[in-house]
Amino acid sequence: MGKGLRATVRASATALCGIAACTYASAALAGCGDDSWKRPAGWQNEQSSGSLFRQADLPAEGIHSIVGMWSFKQTAGGNLVDFGFQQWHSDGTEFMNSGGRAPATQNYCLGVWRQSSPGHYHLNHLAISYDNSGVHNANVTITEDVVLALTGMTYSGTFSIDVRDPTTNALLQHVGGQVTAQRVLP
Repeated sequence: MGKGLRATVRASATALCGIAACTYASAALAGCGDDSWKRPAGWQNEQSSGSLFRQADLPAEGIHSIVGMWSFKQTAGGNLVDFGFQQWHSDGTEFMNSGGRAPATQNYCLGVWRQSSPGHYHLNHLAISYDNSGVHNANVTITEDVVLALTGMTYSGTFSIDVRDPTTNALLQHVGGQVTAQRVLP
């Protein structure tokens, strides 16, 4: 085989390999363990900011789901009430790490959520509060009604916190305000 023919064959083989790689790569799946968590691994342009993120970094339900990890902030009357991280799970449960509370007073708590309409979510979150000596001093209910942005990267809405006496259930404090959050990506 002559040099020219060899070069042509090599170039054709390289092109065919490239086409095959692109064809199969577009169908590649990212995930581990249970197949239900697998989703296409590719890059998409986020419409609002033009930044890139991997599809594999998004929740299994896609970008238009609240499922995932969030950095949140709650404010009332312009004052910071709480901040921290939340994880919204596909089974309707939620987990919060409050940065506004000391670990000794209980800064981890749990909730349940439901989708109330497309892009709208309601959270019912329960917490147990302790004083610095470890005495149970309150039961806390936090509710949120939030709207997921079209980009799926932020949400905002309202929250309320009701603090109740653990013995009598009497309302000790009520706070309401605004909650905002940013999706946390790997």
